[in-house]
Amino acid sequence: MELNVFQTILHAVSTAMRNPVIVILILFIAFAVFCIGWIVVEAVKERRHMNYSLPALLDELKAGKDNLQECIEGSGLLKRQKSALLELTRHPDFSEDMLMSLADNIVEAEQSHYDRVLSVTNLISKLAPMVGLLGTLIPLGPGIIALGQGDTQTLSESMLTAFDTTIAGLLTAGVCLVIHTFRRHWYAAYMSDLETLVDSVVDIQLEMNGKKSESEVK
Repeated sequence: MELNVFQTILHAVSTAMRNPVIVILILFIAFAVFCIGWIVVEAVKERRHMNYSLPALLDELKAGKDNLQECIEGSGLLKRQKSALLELTRHPDFSEDMLMSLADNIVEAEQSHYDRVLSVTNLISKLAPMVGLLGTLIPLGPGIIALGQGDTQTLSESMLTAFDTTIAGLLTAGVCLVIHTFRRHWYAAYMSDLETLVDSVVDIQLEMNGKKSESEVK
């Protein structure tokens, strides 16, 4: 079968992509395994120690506003949540506008952190099936040619590669999608609670600043 120059270029490109596609899929599989370990560690080291009731914690912060930092450090919040709230308490002399601006910046920084973590698994869950499809289609060209020539050995090898890459792509995408879904629910809950707690800490700080100003005037 004779190929024109354009077909020859396309065939050369697709043939050259065969090994890189397989390597990329292997890397995707390794990343999926890493993500499994990552989410297990996250669940064991962080979520297992997370133990608080938001209404009760808000009442505790309100009641212990004179020892706000100790209340935050002794709570069952995540480490990142504690750090964010403690940052607000380190600036008692900030004005209302400055404190509100700092609170918004802290919340945005936390949201950005979680978005970056989620974007990785989300990207792999979308790319893996595409790469798997490439790995499926690329070997089919030589396999079809081998079928026309009666070379069943080459045909079987091409079909085996096509099936393996399809399975690898779909498996990787499935794992990353499940992890992404769990994390998305976790992080949405983290951010919802953090926003409420940040607002509460800001209100407490402003109330304390107001009382401090009144006492100075007297």
